[in-house]
Amino acid sequence: MKLEIFRTLWGYTATKAQALEELLEAGFDGMEARLPMTASERAEFAAFLRANHVSYISTVFSAYDVLPEQSATVDEHLLDLDKKLAWAAELSPRFVNLLAGNDRWPLAQQVDFFGRAMDVARKHGQVCAFETHRARSLFNPWVTLELIRQLPDLRFTSDISHWVVTCERLLNDPQDDLSAFVERVHHIQARVGYDQGPQVPHPAAPEYTQALAFHQQHWEAIWRSQENRGYQVSTLTPEFGADGYLHHLPFTNVPVADLWSLNVWMANTEREHFRRFSGASTR
Repeated sequence: MKLEIFRTLWGYTATKAQALEELLEAGFDGMEARLPMTASERAEFAAFLRANHVSYISTVFSAYDVLPEQSATVDEHLLDLDKKLAWAAELSPRFVNLLAGNDRWPLAQQVDFFGRAMDVARKHGQVCAFETHRARSLFNPWVTLELIRQLPDLRFTSDISHWVVTCERLLNDPQDDLSAFVERVHHIQARVGYDQGPQVPHPAAPEYTQALAFHQQHWEAIWRSQENRGYQVSTLTPEFGADGYLHHLPFTNVPVADLWSLNVWMANTEREHFRRFSGASTR
């Protein structure tokens, strides 16, 4: 199995051409970015991806952005998803990373939504990985594990930093058995969270050694599971981001670290981590 590392365009404000130049220089293998919402933007992006032979992971939100419309029903989420998966097909993504549902729904509604969402994905011939994310249905590991019990065909994007802050602890207690989830992870978003937030100021800082180690143990468990499932390629996106995630100094609004440098550090670190993992797994 090999590791392919994708660059997130979350918070990026320069051109896609510049983003491509930077990611190639840093040794990345492709882009993960939001699905454009207008036909002209999709056509332009699709042409860019084809012309430059860029591998693309499409990020899609159901009803309607990162934070869902609170009044939107299960049916409205599914209609929105149906429309957006058709749009995503225009860009021929590797797969769709989907932030779906609403954390306020009772379990019966969650089960109904995800069962029907998988049907919508099959209708469009899209591989969909449902991302663990606060404010969405998969905000909590225990809800997610119950969904797996009832819908074992679900596949996931693991951004476990969200669960760390939701549960206010590293999920490394012997009672925190996430194996049923790990066995269904399709894609990793590599951001290091801690008990009071979804993003440490810098993952190399010694005060976050334990947090980094926990996340790496989780990612390694996913790699091991993917190897056992016959994966030839594992995908990972370093996803340190802006939007309140990146720490700033009080009164000055100066960021404590450069966002691109954080993601390059994470990419280099996980590339080396994967080399060590691959070496150990072949011995």
